[in-house]
Amino acid sequence: MLTIIVMMLAAGAAVAEIRIPMVFLKQETDRPPTLSNLDPIPDDLGEKGAHLGLSDNQTTGAFLGHKYLLETVLIPVGGDPLAAADQALEQTPFLILDVPADTLLKIADLPAAGDALLFNTSSADMSLRSQNCRANLLHTLPSYQMRSDAMMQFARTKRWDTLALISGEHPEDQAFADALRQSAVKFALSITAEKTWTFDTDMRRNAAQEVPLFTQDLGTYDLLLIADELNDFGRYIAFNTWLPRPVAGTEGLRPTAWAPVVEQWGAAQLQSRFRDLANRPMRPQDYAAWAAIRSIGEAVTRINSSEPADLREFILSDTFELAGFKGRPLSYRNWNGQMRQPIPLVTQSALVAQPPLEGYLHQHNELDSLGLDAPESACEAFQ
Repeated sequence: MLTIIVMMLAAGAAVAEIRIPMVFLKQETDRPPTLSNLDPIPDDLGEKGAHLGLSDNQTTGAFLGHKYLLETVLIPVGGDPLAAADQALEQTPFLILDVPADTLLKIADLPAAGDALLFNTSSADMSLRSQNCRANLLHTLPSYQMRSDAMMQFARTKRWDTLALISGEHPEDQAFADALRQSAVKFALSITAEKTWTFDTDMRRNAAQEVPLFTQDLGTYDLLLIADELNDFGRYIAFNTWLPRPVAGTEGLRPTAWAPVVEQWGAAQLQSRFRDLANRPMRPQDYAAWAAIRSIGEAVTRINSSEPADLREFILSDTFELAGFKGRPLSYRNWNGQMRQPIPLVTQSALVAQPPLEGYLHQHNELDSLGLDAPESACEAFQ
């Protein structure tokens, strides 16, 4: 008996040596003005999701002797994100990044980041998952095309074959509009008319007069798509169109990584814990940061290691699974580092569907019917 106790204490001491420091690095940016102030961006967007993930990791780690630490580094507008990233990499190889796409690439290319494990939690940029991918950079936020593919699966299922599209002028709007066009082709749907939103007047007073005229020449269509990533004008389109048609995209029926109306599969418990922590609903970037921290914690728990190379290999393996409160285990694509995940289609009040939908099959994983599949991605860094 004494021998067994000594062996258990020795094993416990060995496990207790595992320490996992992490840094949540966020670059503050100026957002362009919008027509409405109804949806202010929380100052702690993403950060609170990371802290909830830390709490979950610490709960498991307490039983295993794994110690998780998280430091938040906020870079002010005009600050130097590369210097901040270099300093963070001196402390840890695990960075959770909330920075623009071009900054992500610069951080991933830092000499100190060569052996690091980085997570993108804020950029849906398609090139990061394709020609501009980096082997040390994983993505927990869905790409634009994952969201647009989910939308088109639903439209195809509903037999809404003819589509119209209104997009904003901001780069994010145009990126999502491009994804919608590609997904329409992928699922054999037709976007027969497009317009760009150019109004700069106060739509709170003029929407009922201006929007019908603006949409009159879109012709006949089954579904109106809105690409308004900044939540600027889309709210004024619904119920004001010339033809009475459903609206989807960034307004109406929305494909998103996460929303307060996702309550199945144990999600209500996650929503409640986040609200207790942040005093607000959980948003997609919060979920992405939570998933990044939990991915590290799940990998450390499974292989009992804190080496970034070992953790990366396991996270990208077929063995890794993360319980993400979406009804299916989450995993990572080993050809571009994107986290596989269902995409909820939601309205303000309800979860309508959660693609991939029944009938959309894949030879390996049905979740790969959303976003860039291996033959479609130009990423070579993971080969």
